[in-house]
Amino acid sequence: MHLAFDRCEQEHWAYYFHRLREIIAFELELAEQEIFGGEIEVDESYFGGKRKGKRGRGAGGKTLVFGLLKHGGKVYTKIIPNASSKVLYPIIERKVVPDSIVYSDCWRGYNVLDTSEFKHYRINHSKLFANGYNHINGIENFWNQAKRHMRKFNGVPKAHFDLFLKECEWRFNNPDPLTQKRLLTQWVKSYLN
Repeated sequence: MHLAFDRCEQEHWAYYFHRLREIIAFELELAEQEIFGGEIEVDESYFGGKRKGKRGRGAGGKTLVFGLLKHGGKVYTKIIPNASSKVLYPIIERKVVPDSIVYSDCWRGYNVLDTSEFKHYRINHSKLFANGYNHINGIENFWNQAKRHMRKFNGVPKAHFDLFLKECEWRFNNPDPLTQKRLLTQWVKSYLN
């Protein structure tokens, strides 16, 4: 059986899912005080844009996102204006416990970590992608999942990209569908009261 939705129904569902994403983003913002400790992977990624071919740094029209991931644990993401150490370091300093191990690639924006209160290890992707525990494969896995999820929408409006990103973060941190349903139900009920 094929169900055809008219434009009114499509707009209704789009509005409904937009509101759910707003609730998720708001709840994640309330929980932002969570600090990561232990072994942390850091990386940045570029999303969207119209220009084909050019990838990564310098690719036009893309949104730059920074992420932290506790090895085997949760992820945190933030849209950033650039990948300089002046932008990256304050986020790491605020979100990561001192003396934690921080894994990164060889991007110069992470040079400041070499003389910080963190133990910093780099992985040179031009030589290898992992060296025992020294890798950033977890955060790169998150980038892959987030991009795959967003691709389903055939383009995410730039004005609402942050909501889609936070939805991906929330889904990654709560992979069990029953937990997702329980949290959403609880949050929606609290907003209706």
